[in-house]
Amino acid sequence: MVEVLEDKRTATTLRVLVEIAERQPAVSQSEIADAVGVTNQAISEYIQDLIEDGYVTSEARSRYRITNEGVDWLYRTVREMQVFSEHVTDDLLGGPPEDAAIAAADLAAGETVTLRMVDGLPYADPDAEGAATGETTRAAAAGEAVGVTGFEGVIELDPGHVTVRQVPPVRVDESVDTDALATAATDADLVVAAGVEAVVALRSAEIEPAVYVAGGAVAAAAAERGLDVLVVATRDAVGRVTDPLRDRAVSYDVA
Repeated sequence: MVEVLEDKRTATTLRVLVEIAERQPAVSQSEIADAVGVTNQAISEYIQDLIEDGYVTSEARSRYRITNEGVDWLYRTVREMQVFSEHVTDDLLGGPPEDAAIAAADLAAGETVTLRMVDGLPYADPDAEGAATGETTRAAAAGEAVGVTGFEGVIELDPGHVTVRQVPPVRVDESVDTDALATAATDADLVVAAGVEAVVALRSAEIEPAVYVAGGAVAAAAAERGLDVLVVATRDAVGRVTDPLRDRAVSYDVA
């Protein structure tokens, strides 16, 4: 279960941090108290805890700002809520009654399987243990696509991380550190290029990008499926890559 739904204090901390983010730097504790539905004294204590945890800094009386650590905590928490919400809305309420997975072994129709994510793809495994289970709708040989229905639980998945590595645009006379690109690529499950210069830079490092269109959207979708992604982009294209990552609360860094 999502922590924010299990612990009332975590849920209130989330609301307080969101209110600070909306009002910073001039923050009225009484306004936050009214919005959250607790006393001014309680809000003061929550803010003090957030400062001690490193999520908020105090510039002066009634002037607060969220730190990078606070932003990261918000992203992680909201992402957990998003995944849970998608499970409820898609899998339990209005989603398709049958979904596809790759058979991890020979399967019979009506067999109970555990759903797990491998390299960004769902596998139906009759022998594995996990929180997400379902029932096959037909027989399938190992490696074939199989329909799964009657879902229970949530697939155990650690979201991936996106590294955005910058290369110079064509108008700049600057060499590319191909060794650094090669090293970064070894740690990635997926390599994406954003722009012609990025494709050429990767190929000069003897790396063929898997994708060279819609880099930010592709990286965000891959990270949500648990893949670590390297996106190579020119400096002036970095914003177009990071915007989708921020919109979908994907963990990333820019090098």
